[in-house]
Amino acid sequence: MFKREDWVTTMPKDSYGDNVYKFKTGKAIGYSIVLLVLLTFIFGSFGIVSPGERGVRVRLGVIKKIVEPGFYVKMPIIEAVHIMEVKTRTINYDKSGDVGDEKNSVDNLFGASRDLQDVAIGVVVNYHISPSKVDAIYAQYNSVANYESNVIEPVIREIVKSTSAQYTAEELVTKRAEFGDKVNQTLIERFASKDAILERFSVTNFEFSKAFSQSIENKVTNIQNAEAARNKLEQIKFEAQQTIESAKAQAEAISIQATAISSQGGADYVSLQGILRWDGKLPTTMVPGSSVPFINLSPK
Repeated sequence: MFKREDWVTTMPKDSYGDNVYKFKTGKAIGYSIVLLVLLTFIFGSFGIVSPGERGVRVRLGVIKKIVEPGFYVKMPIIEAVHIMEVKTRTINYDKSGDVGDEKNSVDNLFGASRDLQDVAIGVVVNYHISPSKVDAIYAQYNSVANYESNVIEPVIREIVKSTSAQYTAEELVTKRAEFGDKVNQTLIERFASKDAILERFSVTNFEFSKAFSQSIENKVTNIQNAEAARNKLEQIKFEAQQTIESAKAQAEAISIQATAISSQGGADYVSLQGILRWDGKLPTTMVPGSSVPFINLSPK
């Protein structure tokens, strides 16, 4: 039987140490591989689903169930748990702002009004996918990002554009709240049919062509000028009416005075009033032909 001592003595002296080194190195590599496999099995057997997420358990390519938030255990290698985000996501179509976690749009949504005016509509949408439907969404789209770009965004564009076509350009401005409510309600229904839940829809701005914006500005200016002229006319009418009423009041006062004078003796009443107001001094100069006394002392 071949012994280790014979093997050692028969080996060339200069190669003995090298072969021992290779033997130990191979052994260490083997241990490392075994340890790595063990660690893979250990750490690949469990995981954690965070709040705002759901897991989709897949076994050998087949979706088994939805994993709720918390600690889970799975079979290594043959099972995988894919994380799907169910918390609020924001889609921003407002170039004037920078709102949104997943999409920072540089363009508004372009559409046309009922009177064929081009309009750029800024909107912001908040939504989340239905937690009970993450398995179906994963099966078809593989990720929330793919689902959003292939389903949610096209729905938003379609509804905003189709709804804007129901209003004239001027109505989009004057009936902005009504437009927003109509889009909001339609999005709620469509999102629900697509396994998503709408949280909030906001219209942030409308932008029209420069020519149309100028025409609107001119129209508003004309309306304001017409209103100012109307107010001025009303003021003039009011002031004229005041003058008429004042003249009527003065005429009525004179008529009342004349009636009173007549009823109290006419000329004698006038003379009496003159006496009551006379300060007792005679004039120092006289106009030829005028009479000095204004009191008639001759008997009747």
